Amino acid sequence: MTAVDSRPAGVLDTSRSHRPLGARVKAFVALTKPRVIELLLMTTVPVMFLAAKGVPDLWLVLATCVGGYLSAGGAAAFNMYYDRDIDALMDRTSQRPLVTGMVSPRECLVFAFALAIGSTAWFWYLVNPLSAILSLGALVFYVVVYTMWLKRRTAQNIVWGGIAGCMPVFIGWSAVTNSVSWAAAILFLVIFFWTPPHYWPLSMKVKDDYARVGVPMMPVVAGNKAVARQIVLYSWVMVVVSLLLWPLGYTGWFYPVVAAALGAFWLKEAHGLQARAKAGITGAGLKEMRLFHWSITYVSLLFVAVAVDPFLR
Repeated sequence: MTAVDSRPAGVLDTSRSHRPLGARVKAFVALTKPRVIELLLMTTVPVMFLAAKGVPDLWLVLATCVGGYLSAGGAAAFNMYYDRDIDALMDRTSQRPLVTGMVSPRECLVFAFALAIGSTAWFWYLVNPLSAILSLGALVFYVVVYTMWLKRRTAQNIVWGGIAGCMPVFIGWSAVTNSVSWAAAILFLVIFFWTPPHYWPLSMKVKDDYARVGVPMMPVVAGNKAVARQIVLYSWVMVVVSLLLWPLGYTGWFYPVVAAALGAFWLKEAHGLQARAKAGITGAGLKEMRLFHWSITYVSLLFVAVAVDPFLR
């Protein structure tokens, strides 16, 4: 029996009579992973303010956000199509639309291709060709490099696969300027070094899920002490990189003050997790999700500072 055939108890009846329209619509929305996309857009829009040195064209912001949602949603749908076998065996993903049968694999694949093609055309004609190319590149990288190649083969999957999640920074900048810059590259690197210490605490929490399906996430192949040490290392590099915008002249005083304060609190949490891991604490006492939840707050507030800074210079 394949992993796809081994479905969790309570799977929905896939006949048309048991797939009402409202539930179907919700299922297709779920295929796009909207909560993840919220975070991607949170790193796109502030960069547009920084690139414009003020308020960008709001219609352009809307067009970029819509295109970004369609593109990232297509990538997520491809990811769910490819990972439907292991999703059926993991507690965290057991209610995804392909696992429950609310959406068929064929419908998911058609939907994914439609979003990929539609988003590329949207960016090309309503934003600019450069943004379209960057968006399509991020989608292909996430699907082919991360999902199909890295995820099931190496513990470095999140490190290099996270490049796709960094691309909204370039897309936001290019939407305004039709170019890329060192400012965008610095913020790209912030997200690059943020991604592992953001995701590894969650992986620590659900490592049994990943171990069950043979996905070599870092916490599966290394102990908590080793993972926590890596989290601290990436955290320090991330904080240092986040401060480079100011000495290079891309921001005024406000951004570095906020970045330093947020970074200090992040490092406190990262070192706290490392101390608990070194002490051999496991289970609820490890409190690894504190850093995961803080990481979302951190990146949100950091990029709000990116957007606000041009108005205070």
